[in-house]
Amino acid sequence: MTQTYRITLLPGDGIGPEITAVAKDVLNAVGSQLDLQFEFSEALLGGAAIDATGNPLPHETLEKCKNSDAVLLAAIGGQKWDNLPREQRPETGLLGLRAGMELFANLRPATILPQLIGASTLKREVVEGVDIMVVRELTGGIYFGKPKGVFPTETGEKRGVNTMAYTEAEVDRIARVAFEIARKRGKKICSVDKANVLEVSQLWRDRVIAVSADYSDVELSHLYVDNAAMQLVRAPKQFDTIVTGNLFGDILSDAAAMLTGSIGMLPSASLGAEGPGLYEPVHGSAPDIAGQDKANPLAQVLSAAMMLRYGLNLPEAADRIEKAVTAVLDSGYRTGDIMSEGMTLVGCKKMGEVLLDTL
Repeated sequence: MTQTYRITLLPGDGIGPEITAVAKDVLNAVGSQLDLQFEFSEALLGGAAIDATGNPLPHETLEKCKNSDAVLLAAIGGQKWDNLPREQRPETGLLGLRAGMELFANLRPATILPQLIGASTLKREVVEGVDIMVVRELTGGIYFGKPKGVFPTETGEKRGVNTMAYTEAEVDRIARVAFEIARKRGKKICSVDKANVLEVSQLWRDRVIAVSADYSDVELSHLYVDNAAMQLVRAPKQFDTIVTGNLFGDILSDAAAMLTGSIGMLPSASLGAEGPGLYEPVHGSAPDIAGQDKANPLAQVLSAAMMLRYGLNLPEAADRIEKAVTAVLDSGYRTGDIMSEGMTLVGCKKMGEVLLDTL
């Protein structure tokens, strides 16, 4: 009997529609092999939604996402919308989507593929074998804390304010997600904070230590965020699972991504306690190459694989897609961002075609 899953696609802006088309074809291909049916519907988010409705997150989009089995997002944003008021920018729509879907845990793997070690800017001996999972808290911290805004002072000078705030419950739930993931990986977890100068980070550290009592089989360590950034570049193989807050996770996960040589290769997942998850590539909308068939669709395809594995509990389908990506790279096909000497340069569409042939 055919299993049917409702997938909401959010192509977004820039290269988003191009890479979404590839991921959709790949999902349909693996679905036909395993008697799975994906019912796709598209919705507007980010700049595309602003242009069409004036709102970066239309109500219809949020409702459609909440009522689907999983959501696959491409990328949003671009210089076209950078001068809009903060509440009308594409990024505000994405933050609203995460909050509206109650997605508090962001999983961002940074794994060095053997075929792409040469693409990293770091030495082979530093990055070979790197396999890191960054677990970032997604709906609290400085991006959501209040008060926030730009306010006039008594002297007439403007003052910008953002508030970093976490409750015990918010820290506990992201810590438990991270410990569960670490338990399935290398049983090592590093909690990153700034407890030496921030009271909110002291609370963070205290609660992570408290939660760790339930995970005696997982080794817990702590680093201040500045040291963690340095260690990611100096000796990344010391890390297995990293758990941290919204702001620090935003920065460190991008740093970890670049260890792999290209941010265009990495997927991510945003999960809640229940309901559908949101799956998206780590990279941005790359408006400078949009519509030129130059985009790398592999991060989007791997995000679709994460969706199958974590969101729909379809590990065999995920395995097939991930093995196809590996096989394509073994065959020497590369988009411009991961191109190296002796490889075959292809565009976004051709990379999709090779993936389908491989499947």
